[in-house]
Amino acid sequence: MKLLYSKEELNSNHPFATPHVVAGRRMHGGFDTKGVYVPPRSSLRNQALANWQRQLGAAGGALFAADASLLTGPRMPNVEQQRLLIRNGLTRPFWNGLTITGKIEARGRILAEMQFPDLRHVVVENIDEMAIGHLGGGLLYAHGIDEGGEPDRGIGGHDEMWFVARDLVIPPGTHSDVEPPATISRPEVGKRWMPQIAQPFEGMLSFLMNLLMIEFRAEIGFANTQAILRTPGLFPDQAVAEEAAEIIGRIRTDEEIHVSSLRLYLGELRRLNLKTVDRGTTPAAPLIDAFWAGLVQWAVDEQPVLAAYAAYEPIREQILERADGEALLAEFNRLADAGAIPGD
Repeated sequence: MKLLYSKEELNSNHPFATPHVVAGRRMHGGFDTKGVYVPPRSSLRNQALANWQRQLGAAGGALFAADASLLTGPRMPNVEQQRLLIRNGLTRPFWNGLTITGKIEARGRILAEMQFPDLRHVVVENIDEMAIGHLGGGLLYAHGIDEGGEPDRGIGGHDEMWFVARDLVIPPGTHSDVEPPATISRPEVGKRWMPQIAQPFEGMLSFLMNLLMIEFRAEIGFANTQAILRTPGLFPDQAVAEEAAEIIGRIRTDEEIHVSSLRLYLGELRRLNLKTVDRGTTPAAPLIDAFWAGLVQWAVDEQPVLAAYAAYEPIREQILERADGEALLAEFNRLADAGAIPGD
């Protein structure tokens, strides 16, 4: 079973029968002879991930036990609220959401550009034939290019795919630009969560877990966006809206690779031991599990309400600009998730 791969192998493409082009813009990935979408850089990357997962299972390990179902809490606006707004000509919240998502995806290109610490310097065991031994050897690079594309080659990644999907259903120029928040991760500045290990490696473990949490949150948002786009009669051209939903479906297909990869990295790490700052060693599992528990608490109990409150007031102001604003706001509020509106 092959367990060592080069960066070139991990970033190799299938021989696409048809390139992925939408509205005249080249996107990554392509289609096979049956017209089925094939993710980029998945020719040998998928084989490698499967081999490393088999190796992990044979050693008694498993993928990190987490999925998007652990995320609960209110969303603002939720699917029904978005439908109400769009039916009444208020497309800015939906447009903003698609734009912000695309810009956040573009930030993901940093995974292909940053120099991350090599886990070989903190893990006691040999990791050369594990997925975590290939993070700096092609895996994080592939993840980053998936997100931010290859602009120098004129190939869009997830960022451009979101913008194209947006422009299909809401004409360009309809709304002014919008910027995402500075960060969507849990605030970590100045706080040590794993002081037993050197800070650069704590930062690496924290990064991987925050990235997995972001992927889970995105998974829910992507599904909701597809549900909105596929609502009969909501957009003037249902066929075009369906095309936009399909583009997002292709993004979700790509993201499945990212989620399974991150769960594999953390699953491998949990079985290993780490070198501590006092020149001893410690099992990685307790450190990872404790950090993850705190991250889940933030993502379930704290972040959703704060995000909902922040999103509500701008939408409320837009609604109240209309002559029928009071009645529309009352219906909007009625459809809200529990706890999503300040004062509820």
